[in-house]
Amino acid sequence: MDERRTGERKTGGLNIMPKLRINPLATEDLIEIRDYITKELESPAAAIKVVSKIIESYEKLKEFPMMGADLSVKVNIKTDFRYLVSGNYIIFYRTDDEYVSIYCILYAGRDYLRILFPNEINLSYEDE
Repeated sequence: MDERRTGERKTGGLNIMPKLRINPLATEDLIEIRDYITKELESPAAAIKVVSKIIESYEKLKEFPMMGADLSVKVNIKTDFRYLVSGNYIIFYRTDDEYVSIYCILYAGRDYLRILFPNEINLSYEDE
């Protein structure tokens, strides 16, 4: 299979998949998602299901790091962020030869541009 799609790189004939790195911010996001669904929506079972689905989604990025979309295509900012939708949440990440780095996980209804790029003045989505 094509290295660009699978993310595997060949080193001396061996296929090496990128490692997954989770930013502490993404870990905090998962905790906040779990806590919100558990406490505010009073559904601990749903909280476990949602968080498990998010983790399952980003675990797939080890094998297919390019499966998420390029964020710079959707917004008017040059960025190396990619994103993957998991239910009502968006996983923002970056890739390089060695790692898939999960940066943050946000509720899809939030203004993620303002969160990801707080210092940018003229923010807009390409489909506006």
